[in-house]
Amino acid sequence: MSGASLLIITASYFFGSIPTGYLLVRFIRKEDIRTVGSGNIGATNVLRSGGKGLGAATFLLDMLKGCAAVWLGALVAPMLMPHSSLRNVEALAALCAVLGHMFPVWLRFRGGKGVATGFGVFLVAAPWAALAAISVFFLVLYFSRFVSLASILGAASFPLFALFLDQGARPWFFIAVQVAVASLIILKHHQNIRRLLSGTESRFGSRPRTENPA
Repeated sequence: MSGASLLIITASYFFGSIPTGYLLVRFIRKEDIRTVGSGNIGATNVLRSGGKGLGAATFLLDMLKGCAAVWLGALVAPMLMPHSSLRNVEALAALCAVLGHMFPVWLRFRGGKGVATGFGVFLVAAPWAALAAISVFFLVLYFSRFVSLASILGAASFPLFALFLDQGARPWFFIAVQVAVASLIILKHHQNIRRLLSGTESRFGSRPRTENPA
């Protein structure tokens, strides 16, 4: 692995690992979001814990840090990795940013589920597919009121949308990362999947249960 690749991996991971939900709640409400509601640091738990504005800000900032990681990777790629495929560099940055969000070193590798950050990385790397997938998210959320189901189906739909909507070169690593990120997001919802199947999952807007994390 080259030094340039290692630099992009490290920078993208640390971008992704910024725990925005944790920091917002800590500084504005003087609380540890990990002790509230489900204990998750993502936008859903921040919103459900009573911070609608903070929940929206968490989603936006988690999305933007994903955008920034891929955008900066693409910016420095021609200088540091001139012989590498730009799409592969974007994919590498995208994967590392999502992994940073899910497993942040600052919080003992206990992070969020990657929906907003995953949307952010592919909003830069595969924008039409990302917009189509987030549309699926909002449609499923509107009709079912299950954030988890919307997240799972939105993530699952993304590689399919990318197959038909993505323009330009599509090297195998770029495709593999699309599938990997979608799969990681779905796997992060494994507890939600069990509760959806058992009929015990909380709907959006209902009072959260501490024993039923979102």
